[in-house]
Amino acid sequence: MVSWLPFLFYLGAAILYFTHFARRDRRAGRLATGLLAGGVLAHTFLIGMQTVEAGHAPLVGTTAAVSAFVWLLGLSYLYVELTTDERAMGVFVSAILAGLAVLPAFSPDLEPRPPLLQSPLFTIHVLTMLFAYASFALAFVLGVTYVLLFKEIKAKQLGFFYARLPSLQTLDVMNGRAITVGWIFLTVGVAVGGIWATQIHASTDPHARAMSVADPKILVALLCWAMYSFALVARRAIGWSGRRAAWLSTIGFVIVLLNFVPVGYFLTRSHNF
Repeated sequence: MVSWLPFLFYLGAAILYFTHFARRDRRAGRLATGLLAGGVLAHTFLIGMQTVEAGHAPLVGTTAAVSAFVWLLGLSYLYVELTTDERAMGVFVSAILAGLAVLPAFSPDLEPRPPLLQSPLFTIHVLTMLFAYASFALAFVLGVTYVLLFKEIKAKQLGFFYARLPSLQTLDVMNGRAITVGWIFLTVGVAVGGIWATQIHASTDPHARAMSVADPKILVALLCWAMYSFALVARRAIGWSGRRAAWLSTIGFVIVLLNFVPVGYFLTRSHNF
């Protein structure tokens, strides 16, 4: 039952954020924030229990990685909301949290950590990659809200989104910052992962043997890095901000999700521990 608590909190927060967004109900917004904080707290407790039980951070396997990603995303968004007092993006972020949190809720059992993954570099690699993906998730939400608001303004029908979302400039600035933070952590994660892969390459473990650019998990991670690198360069060199930056962050996060679920569960040969 404990494994279901974070999901139930996130689901409740998603319902209340939707109510707040649709009806501009401040009371529902405050309750949504409270439920989100409760979800993050319950998730922290669950991860702490799993760490004590296993003797190490629960990062082995795709389901554990999804759980850690959800926790980091919830924590990051909660920080943004509490420091800006802006709840408009909560309806989108909480939907992602609830949608992904159901996976570890259904599979709460921890996978054993093989000797291959006992290096500190593995833990650093996974945590930096997951924090990068959490930042990209925030950028995705900001990009989606930017496009929705832009279309309403362009149609000269100021109403639903105009009354509920921050200005286009604010959304664009926040999007750029989220992508920059995510890119930094993604770069560190890819670099550390490369160093770790070279250290274990001589191992007879089939997972170590499969670690190459040809593996879908690694290939898509590099594709993500190239995509977000282009987004940063395009923003600074050729002025691709605003709507173009929003679409790039949306496409980039779709790639992240593909790497998480279908690739992580079914296609990779090197990351399916």
